Amino acid sequence: MRNGEYLRYVALGDSQTEGVGDGDDVIGLRGWADRLAEHLAAVNPGLQYANLAVRGRVAGQVRAEQLGPALALRPDLATVVAGVNDLLRPRVDVVEVAGQLEEMFAALTAAGAQVATLTIPDVGKIAPLARPLRSRVSQLNTLIRAAAARHGVAVAEIAQHAVATDPRLWSVDRLHASSLGHARIAAAVAQAIGLPRSDNTWTHPLPAHVLPGGLQAAGAELRWAAAFLGPWLGRRLRGRSSGDGRTAKRPDLLPWSAGM
Repeated sequence: MRNGEYLRYVALGDSQTEGVGDGDDVIGLRGWADRLAEHLAAVNPGLQYANLAVRGRVAGQVRAEQLGPALALRPDLATVVAGVNDLLRPRVDVVEVAGQLEEMFAALTAAGAQVATLTIPDVGKIAPLARPLRSRVSQLNTLIRAAAARHGVAVAEIAQHAVATDPRLWSVDRLHASSLGHARIAAAVAQAIGLPRSDNTWTHPLPAHVLPGGLQAAGAELRWAAAFLGPWLGRRLRGRSSGDGRTAKRPDLLPWSAGM
């Protein structure tokens, strides 16, 4: 650990790292990586930050498209978060997905960067229709932990805390964190890398609230499936992605305040 002395932060990943769910394409996306950069800049005012993430990318695409540019930026801190898009596909080799992540861990740490990643919460508790994916998520988390241990990668253990599946931490599509969720993820990664002023308050539960039940819950599931699951499946059948034609929102290392 460098005791939070990071001056060149590069984020690699998919829609979560891009910031989908925290803002929108009109007012702009914030997201946990931007929020982590803000934490870093509070400790290191000279921080430069790049975000190479693009929504819809699977782990192999993140490695193929983002690893080279990330290495060229010579980061002292890099975050690598990908794999959920792989898990959502009808067929997936989870070991291969983990291998793509490990290649990025290895290359970035070999170049001298501190690397951080995170584990994936129980998607079945976030979206009941996603319960069949639970075994995939568990397997990938196990493989992520093992790969991280081999390369000295810091892991934000989001999956181990019940608050991670609180619906208030997720946007209406249940695939992306809400603004509150992105804030919690940023705080988790800050703690994982030992950033000064970070602590475990991100693990604390939110105030109790009443969950819908019975017909109300069933209706909510049907509305979610119609509004989000259906269109997602339609894109898959057409071989399209939400990231088609998109590029990284912040491809160059810039001072934190620039463009924010």
